[in-house]
Amino acid sequence: MPSANRFSDDRLAVQRALDAFCARWLTEVAPRTAEAVRYALLGEGKRLRAILLLEASRACGGPADAYELAAAVEVVHAYSLVHDDLPCMDDDDVRRGRPTVHRVYGVPVATAAGLAMVPLAARSAYRAALELGLSTSEAGDVVRTLMDASGASGMIGGQLLDLEAEGVALPLDAMERVHRLKTGALIAASVTLGAQAARASAQRRAALAHYGAAIGLAFQIADDVLDVTATTDELGKTAGRDLALAKSTYPALLGVEGAIERATALINEACETLAAEGLLTPTLEQLARYIVERRN
Repeated sequence: MPSANRFSDDRLAVQRALDAFCARWLTEVAPRTAEAVRYALLGEGKRLRAILLLEASRACGGPADAYELAAAVEVVHAYSLVHDDLPCMDDDDVRRGRPTVHRVYGVPVATAAGLAMVPLAARSAYRAALELGLSTSEAGDVVRTLMDASGASGMIGGQLLDLEAEGVALPLDAMERVHRLKTGALIAASVTLGAQAARASAQRRAALAHYGAAIGLAFQIADDVLDVTATTDELGKTAGRDLALAKSTYPALLGVEGAIERATALINEACETLAAEGLLTPTLEQLARYIVERRN
């Protein structure tokens, strides 16, 4: 993460919120499945989506400590990683520098763990929204934003399109549609949720949604570049998987330099959109730039 000292407090607070999530909600889950959920949630992670939510809320003058809501986003993200790694999906053995959940607990338990995380994240997000002082209607809107981003109209829909496209050379517009859903939807939702927590105006929400969508797509482009330029040790997951799975990627279509240029253009667009609304804080710009400068 950029400026480790700047974000370390937030990362620790989100980690504590994830600990609290496990203590509060996993009593309702079968013990072996609960153990797999803890394994998925409590390992190392950038917590980028959580921090984006927090910074968007702060930029709009909202709560600076929306950690429980930020943790709910990380639960959904962790679910997506558990299922993405399954043998029927990308079939990966390493995630965040350690064995994937299904390698440790088996495919049935890993599948159940992922499924358990989604409704628990929704319940946690609703509770968090009420704790922040939002009305029941506003809390319902928070849950809707999170579930829309993770469902068929967002992350799951994008994942399906991605699987269908294996072995197919997609044109740029089709590839960007896949990745705006598969990767970008939850990143965009994280920013939007921060605006909702702050009760931001519709105009401010729209600007932040545009920022989130642009950096979300840039994140996937940067991931594609890292898959061919970084090592497994640097990534914390298996390098070269896109080529092995015959996926359409930005480096394959645009070249590495062309892909980096496209990602950088998206970051500039995102920052310009916020600047026009007076919302571009140094931290939101720093987070956006980090997305294309990171090494994992």
